[in-house]
Amino acid sequence: MLPSSHVFPMNPMSGESIPSPQLLADAFSEFISASSVLEASYRDLQGEVTHLNTELAKRNAELTRSLAENDRIRAALQRMLDSMPCGVVVISSGRRIVMINPEARKLLDLGEVEVGNLRDLSRFSKIDFESLCDGLDERSDSEIRIDSRAGERWLAIGNRKLFKDSANSRTTDEDLNLKSIWILRDVTANKQAEQHREAARRTTVLAEISTILAHEIRNPLASLELFADLIEKDRSGSSEWVSHLRAGIRMLSGTVNNVLNLNGETRAHLVRVPLAACVESGVEFVLPIAEQAGVEISISAADGRLSILGNEDAIRQMILNIVCNAIRHTPAGGKIRISTRALESGSACRAVVEVADSGCGIPEDLVEHIFEAGFSATGETPGLGLAVCKRLMMQHGGEVKAMSRVNEGTVIQLEFPIL
Repeated sequence: MLPSSHVFPMNPMSGESIPSPQLLADAFSEFISASSVLEASYRDLQGEVTHLNTELAKRNAELTRSLAENDRIRAALQRMLDSMPCGVVVISSGRRIVMINPEARKLLDLGEVEVGNLRDLSRFSKIDFESLCDGLDERSDSEIRIDSRAGERWLAIGNRKLFKDSANSRTTDEDLNLKSIWILRDVTANKQAEQHREAARRTTVLAEISTILAHEIRNPLASLELFADLIEKDRSGSSEWVSHLRAGIRMLSGTVNNVLNLNGETRAHLVRVPLAACVESGVEFVLPIAEQAGVEISISAADGRLSILGNEDAIRQMILNIVCNAIRHTPAGGKIRISTRALESGSACRAVVEVADSGCGIPEDLVEHIFEAGFSATGETPGLGLAVCKRLMMQHGGEVKAMSRVNEGTVIQLEFPIL
């Protein structure tokens, strides 16, 4: 209720109450005060808007400069990629081609054709990039041989993974979610240089070996000529001379086979063979050589039923090489023991042929080199026999090992997978 001082008088004409002058003055005063407050608030708001407009203008200017800088950097990076001497292909997580530079187009013979994904890239380049995408390893490059308009070429393709920074990136566009960058290099010149170096190396090795072989073959030939002359003159001792002739012929045969095996590109044809029987055949072949040197050979088989996937001629050649090497380092009256057995190692089982001699042995620092082509502990032989053994064992899926002590003899082991 209004106080008594604020009771409105009645209007005689309309019968309504009329506010008193004091009440109107008070109301007007309150209105003026409220207007002043609103006006001050408006001025503050207008100042804040002006400040925000100024800040927005600054931010817009900075954003414009940033976008311009980004465009400049992007253009500079694009020029760098376009001028790089190697091919660059950027792949998204959806296997789409995000970018491919001119050198990559040139290396892949793409011309101006549009490639949008790996399927297109595989179809136009004739390279299975879809399989490469799954098989490429960051630690090494894959080398691929291709036939182009310019002839045979070799490409080295390296893969570098990229990961999206989910903490700082707000885009969900699949094409911006980069997965990897592929680097393509033409290594044809390197391959050709490597082939030329290998050819030169082999020519040098063959030249060195030929010099030693000339000496190696000349001595048996001189002996063969002598024994043939003795047979002609002395019929009574013909059996002994024939044995020497046989030993010399087999030495020459083994030397020739070593050269062919070391420098030939053919692989031994492997079939199921009984190991003990193959080793016995090889020992019989080498017996005349041992008899001529006065070295005793013994053979034993712990299990005559062992079978391997092998080549009988190759196994006989390995026995010949190892035993002849043992004979060279075993004085007359010495012994060579040859044995075959099964060897279980974990879940695998292997067949082992072991040749142990009682010779002079090999210094420890030379043992690791005896399977290298051209290496000879004495320098008196071509150094082919054990290198050929290593090559033939690799073709058999096995390995050859050596153990030796000076003045205590040497043990050579051939380990074959058992069928």
